[in-house]
Amino acid sequence: RTCDQLRCTACDFRVSLFNDYTWDQSCDYLFFRNNMPELSKLRAKMIKKKGARAYACQCSWRSIDELTDLQTDQQLRWVCGKH
Repeated sequence: RTCDQLRCTACDFRVSLFNDYTWDQSCDYLFFRNNMPELSKLRAKMIKKKGARAYACQCSWRSIDELTDLQTDQQLRWVCGKH
Protein backbone atom coordinates (compact mmCIF):
# COMPACT_ATOMS: atom_id res chain seq x y z
CA ARG A 1 0.00 0.00 0.00
CA THR A 2 1.30 3.42 -0.86
CA CYS A 3 0.39 7.04 -0.41
CA ASP A 4 -1.50 8.27 -3.46
CA GLN A 5 -0.74 11.91 -2.63
CA LEU A 6 3.05 11.88 -2.96
CA ARG A 7 4.72 15.19 -3.77
CA CYS A 8 8.31 15.88 -4.75
CA THR A 9 10.10 18.49 -2.65
CA ALA A 10 12.76 18.94 -5.35
CA CYS A 11 10.53 19.93 -8.30
CA ASP A 12 7.31 20.61 -6.32
CA PHE A 13 5.34 18.31 -8.63
CA ARG A 14 2.75 15.74 -7.65
CA VAL A 15 4.09 12.20 -8.13
CA SER A 16 2.01 10.32 -10.70
CA LEU A 17 1.61 6.57 -10.43
CA PHE A 18 0.58 4.09 -13.08
CA ASN A 19 -0.52 0.58 -12.14
CA ASP A 20 0.66 -2.34 -14.29
CA TYR A 21 3.37 -0.30 -16.05
CA THR A 22 7.13 0.20 -15.84
CA TRP A 23 9.34 2.86 -17.41
CA ASP A 24 11.46 2.04 -20.44
CA GLN A 25 15.23 1.96 -19.81
CA SER A 26 15.68 4.90 -22.20
CA CYS A 27 13.79 7.32 -19.92
CA ASP A 28 15.80 10.33 -18.82
CA TYR A 29 15.42 13.59 -16.95
CA LEU A 30 14.51 15.63 -20.04
CA PHE A 31 11.78 13.17 -21.03
CA PHE A 32 9.96 13.70 -17.72
CA ARG A 33 10.76 17.41 -17.53
CA ASN A 34 9.17 17.96 -20.94
CA ASN A 35 6.24 15.53 -20.72
CA MET A 36 4.93 15.50 -17.15
CA PRO A 37 2.05 15.25 -16.40
CA GLU A 38 0.61 14.55 -19.87
CA LEU A 39 -0.28 10.86 -19.96
CA SER A 40 -0.59 10.83 -23.75
CA LYS A 41 3.09 11.82 -24.05
CA LEU A 42 4.29 9.60 -21.19
CA ARG A 43 2.80 6.47 -22.79
CA ALA A 44 5.59 6.54 -25.39
CA LYS A 45 7.98 5.14 -22.75
CA MET A 46 5.61 3.03 -20.65
CA ILE A 47 5.82 -0.77 -20.78
CA LYS A 48 2.86 -2.89 -19.70
CA LYS A 49 3.84 -5.23 -16.84
CA LYS A 50 1.20 -6.88 -14.66
CA GLY A 51 1.75 -6.23 -10.95
CA ALA A 52 4.28 -3.42 -11.45
CA ARG A 53 3.83 0.28 -10.80
CA ALA A 54 5.55 3.24 -12.45
CA TYR A 55 6.08 6.42 -10.44
CA ALA A 56 7.26 9.78 -11.73
CA CYS A 57 7.44 13.47 -10.96
CA GLN A 58 9.19 16.01 -13.15
CA CYS A 59 12.70 15.17 -11.91
CA SER A 60 12.65 11.52 -10.71
CA TRP A 61 11.08 8.24 -11.71
CA ARG A 62 10.96 4.65 -10.48
CA SER A 63 9.56 1.34 -11.67
CA ILE A 64 8.56 -0.93 -8.81
CA ASP A 65 7.63 -4.59 -9.19
CA GLU A 66 8.04 -5.82 -5.63
CA LEU A 67 7.41 -4.46 -2.15
CA THR A 68 9.88 -1.59 -1.74
CA ASP A 69 10.42 1.05 0.93
CA LEU A 70 10.86 4.24 -1.09
CA GLN A 71 12.10 6.09 2.01
CA THR A 72 15.38 4.15 1.82
CA ASP A 73 16.17 5.69 -1.58
CA GLN A 74 18.27 8.73 -0.68
CA GLN A 75 17.92 10.28 -4.15
CA LEU A 76 14.13 10.54 -3.98
CA ARG A 77 12.60 13.60 -2.38
CA TRP A 78 9.02 12.33 -2.29
CA VAL A 79 6.88 13.01 0.76
CA CYS A 80 3.23 12.49 1.66
CA GLY A 81 1.21 15.44 0.39
CA LYS A 82 -1.34 14.94 3.22
CA HIS A 83 -4.81 13.50 2.94
